[in-house]
Amino acid sequence: MTSTRAGRGPVSQDTALHADADRPSRREQILQAAAQLFAERGSRAVGVDDIGAAVGVTGPAIYRHFASKDAILAEMLLRISERLLAGGSEQVAGAGADPAAQLRALIAFQVDFALDNPALISVQDRDLGSLADADAAQVRRLQRRYVEVWVSVLSRLHPGTDAATCRARAHAVFGLINSTPHSAGRLGRPAMATLLTDMAWAAATS
Repeated sequence: MTSTRAGRGPVSQDTALHADADRPSRREQILQAAAQLFAERGSRAVGVDDIGAAVGVTGPAIYRHFASKDAILAEMLLRISERLLAGGSEQVAGAGADPAAQLRALIAFQVDFALDNPALISVQDRDLGSLADADAAQVRRLQRRYVEVWVSVLSRLHPGTDAATCRARAHAVFGLINSTPHSAGRLGRPAMATLLTDMAWAAATS
């Protein structure tokens, strides 16, 4: 599903924000529009009126759904952190006992997430520091738990390797895959997915 903004072409919908991507709620439409704007300008350069204009409502109407712009950013980053943790855990559980199969499932999941949610990847990378301390702490806790899903798999795939090394390897894989916003559009999605998958596998198993 795509939307358009005045004077621009189609805008991708970051799917991690939607319970149903074909029928997003008004709250989800606000989150998606804010994600696009935050990714383009940074959250501090975007006003509530800008977000309202992007979804076709007045700025004050945003306050029926969110207490503030900061609340929009917090819910956005919490949602994607929860989605990553739940999705990664499901992938591991569904891949059986083989750590190589679990790693392939995790890589495929992360690649799909990055390709489907480029604006969110940019916002998470740049604007996490703009959250209130309590919200930032909650996001970081969720992120650490997601990293540990990877560390558990990598530790079994590389017996004898300490957890710190496996953690560093996981972060390296994330950095590679999450570079997508900087290269999106240069290749078609299938080719980009294949490239990222192959490179992530090599980085995780070398």
